[in-house]
Amino acid sequence: MTPHVEHLLRVEAPQVLGALVRRFGHFDLAEDAVQEALLVAARTWPDEGVPEQPRSWLIRVGYRKMVDLLRADQARRRREQEAGAVELGLGEADRQPPPPPETDDSLTLLLLCCHPALSSTSQVALTLRAVGGLTTGEIAHAFGVTESTMGARISRAKQQLAQAGARFIPPTDVDRDDRLAAVRQVLYLIFNEGYTATAGEELTRVDLVQEAIRLTRMLRAQLPEDAESAGLLALMLLTDARQAARTGDDGLVPLVEQDRTRWNPELIKEGTALIDAVWARREVGPYQLQAAIAAVHAAAASPEQTDWPQIAALYLWLERLTPTAPVRLSRVVAVAQAYGPDRGLALLDAVNRRHGLDSEPLTRHRERAVRAHLAELTGDLATAARLYREAAALTDNQVERRYLLDRADRGGRHC
Repeated sequence: MTPHVEHLLRVEAPQVLGALVRRFGHFDLAEDAVQEALLVAARTWPDEGVPEQPRSWLIRVGYRKMVDLLRADQARRRREQEAGAVELGLGEADRQPPPPPETDDSLTLLLLCCHPALSSTSQVALTLRAVGGLTTGEIAHAFGVTESTMGARISRAKQQLAQAGARFIPPTDVDRDDRLAAVRQVLYLIFNEGYTATAGEELTRVDLVQEAIRLTRMLRAQLPEDAESAGLLALMLLTDARQAARTGDDGLVPLVEQDRTRWNPELIKEGTALIDAVWARREVGPYQLQAAIAAVHAAAASPEQTDWPQIAALYLWLERLTPTAPVRLSRVVAVAQAYGPDRGLALLDAVNRRHGLDSEPLTRHRERAVRAHLAELTGDLATAARLYREAAALTDNQVERRYLLDRADRGGRHC
């Protein structure tokens, strides 16, 4: 399958799923029908060419697959009757499936996946699968659980949506904030998986990064007064602005070593303006804090000019709002940069004793990488080399692994 076809299918899949769910109301079967339609497209389009209206083509095939799935479910008489009615409609020219809607269904689908009948974890996992296009394995990594556990969780979530009779409806005032918080978390996780891929030969999955930004722009446009949505978009833009400088001829380039002339000035300008506009409201949330940290980095012309004490203070504030392992580890890095590696190591030891960052799935390899770097700065090269190798063994991203092994080799040569 060509990259063009693969990208087109990723973009159109949520729209097709939205059309089927709107028409039939059965999320679980609709997702199966969409997957079958995508498989047909993946087999035929590379040879026969992409249809003039790919979305209409996919919806038409998806409708027929949906009919087959409904008819196969003999235990539900009502579904079989619906299937017969739809099949008759498909056979009449004036009752063909309606043309695809002009509006983008992705955000509506996000809200459906964040249905109040689901737990917050299931909301995020299901949305990553249905809208973000992540594999079950990638979602499992984001949550720090096994792939089988996440697969079972996603299956249960689809069953719960079916039992709740979920439809395309806007959130009520009662559940609006919770559902929007889940949507923002979903978009954040999609962006993170794209920015540093869980596994593979590429550091970044650009398609996921761009999809997260696209959906967050949509969220921002529909909720212009929501400061956290603006903060999330600002964070993504300011982070993505560094993309071109993250890799070089020798592989991964750490933030403090990046050529800042390669940072994207337009994304920095847009992201900084967004966070500046909402920061003045003093309704500060986690995404705004992270965007503010990214803006401090972007404002420094060189690593030496970075205001690390301010970043360390912002991370302390962020940790109080979201006391997660990645945030705690990031604060250690900021403290080490601001006050020296010995101070950083002392803080890392203290945080590890209380929270076990070295055993947390989301931080265990980065904890060793940070500790290795700090050991290297103190002159303990043998310890640094050992820790770099341990960190390399714990990541499946080959770009990261090569970088960590190279650091270990360089340190080992000077022991």
